[in-house]
Amino acid sequence: MLQALISGSSVSKLRAKLKQHPYGNRLSYVVLAEDTQVENIVHHQQWLKAESAEAFYRQSLTKLPWQQHTIKIFGKTCLEPRLSLWIGDANTAYRYSGEWRTPLSWPSFLLPLKFAVQQKCGQQFNSVLLNYYRDGHDYMSWHSDNEKQLGKQPVIASLSLGQARRFLFRNKSKDQKHEYLLEHGDLLVMNKLCQDQWQHSLPKALRIKQPRINFTFRYTMPDD
Repeated sequence: MLQALISGSSVSKLRAKLKQHPYGNRLSYVVLAEDTQVENIVHHQQWLKAESAEAFYRQSLTKLPWQQHTIKIFGKTCLEPRLSLWIGDANTAYRYSGEWRTPLSWPSFLLPLKFAVQQKCGQQFNSVLLNYYRDGHDYMSWHSDNEKQLGKQPVIASLSLGQARRFLFRNKSKDQKHEYLLEHGDLLVMNKLCQDQWQHSLPKALRIKQPRINFTFRYTMPDD
């Protein structure tokens, strides 16, 4: 069942190609690889088979109760620039941006995906934060996923569905940055030291009109 979800092209083979970025009119040479690693960041391109990626994308768009939450920025309450949803086991309430979120129970259609991601990463995940970027106006600011509830040095697996978007990393102690183009079905794994070493963001891309859904699977410390 898991093999039926995962793309046969997801193998360790480097390939370089010229890509037109979807967020502007400039061309850029990008080295693309199914299994590339840069300091605790691993990018698996086209990890999901195309038909599986499309099925999860469509079901997530239509079957999940997306919400636009409020967050506090420098003491000011404002709406998040995206829709989101917290799904997890019963004891995984999560404090995020000053707000407690009670988990929605796992929808049955997401369980095969959860198990496949766990198998790929060799990790147990009991929760997932989903973000729905409606178009290029929606974004995620610079941050690290370092909340106490995630424990020390968490492993976080990020699955992208829908519109390709830029995903940026900047090192906390070095003048070093990395950029990924995350496409439909890509899996990016942030390993144990990633949150200590890096911040990440998804910037605006105003020319983009199509939506992107992102799943960030993680293990949340039980609250009982």
